[in-house]
Amino acid sequence: MSRAIVVHHVGGPDVMAFEEQAVGAPGPGEVALRHTAIGLNFIDTYQRSGLYPVQTPFVAGNEAAGVITALGEGVSDFKIGDRVVYQGQIGAYATERLAAADRMVPIPDGIDDQTAAAILLKGLTAYYLLFQTWPLAAGETILWHAAAGGTGLIATQWAKALGATVIGTAGSDDKTALAKAHGCDHVINYTTEDFAARVRELTDGRGVDVVYDGVGKATFDKSLDCLRPRGLLASFGNASGVVSIPDLMVLARKGSLYVTRPTGAAYLGQRPALLEGARLLFAAVASGAIKVQVSQTYKLADAAEAHRALEGRQTTGSVVLIP
Repeated sequence: MSRAIVVHHVGGPDVMAFEEQAVGAPGPGEVALRHTAIGLNFIDTYQRSGLYPVQTPFVAGNEAAGVITALGEGVSDFKIGDRVVYQGQIGAYATERLAAADRMVPIPDGIDDQTAAAILLKGLTAYYLLFQTWPLAAGETILWHAAAGGTGLIATQWAKALGATVIGTAGSDDKTALAKAHGCDHVINYTTEDFAARVRELTDGRGVDVVYDGVGKATFDKSLDCLRPRGLLASFGNASGVVSIPDLMVLARKGSLYVTRPTGAAYLGQRPALLEGARLLFAAVASGAIKVQVSQTYKLADAAEAHRALEGRQTTGSVVLIP
């Protein structure tokens, strides 16, 4: 039997129940997993709250590392005992589960399970944003919101390694210091400074080439004011609420700007793309270009507490649940 966090109806963290569930044998193209570490991500809260609709009941979570315990028919790329990690498959908040084999990523030697579970979803998000949504070139300048968050700490280090000038935002002095220590050339405390005005000051009035914004509604309008003409705003999250643009002419008025809403499903849906992103991510960690910070761990049974901390902006870096 597996123990899992089940959402029977959407709502706040209290709707998550810790229950026993039977796990059968893997079907064709599936593997059975025993989880060793589970990643916590904002998408988990979006699904639990109903912002991203998922048919209930469902097991929460989208990212985990573990050991393969059984192979379904037709699975030839793995063997029992292999260490793997995955992201983007709902049902991760469990001690055991079945999952699609073609979404499994082998964990390289030298990467422990907690690190793998902490970085795959966030790191692959950073990968497609920095390498594909806007292929970042040395000498360009970026603004990354929530630079002290799990994705932010990975992405700003990676962007710096690529030769960019990195400006970050954070919501407290402690978080600005953390972001500065992880790749940011400049960090703006958005609770005490007008970040758009400060960005203009830091760039001598030009603006940045690209803004990466996982915060959403609270930062979107001023993010447009941070861009140089024909710059790009990559809005990849909704931590403060969903963004809407009632008047597209705002993009013309502010300099013929571009806006995109990328998702991992569109960039990483094919296995070769998934493996290439993971290869580059793990190589960056192994080289020291990305230093991983697992800031907190919670027992799986305490997932509701972890959600409250994440939504309350009480976390920095990556958070891992331990089965």
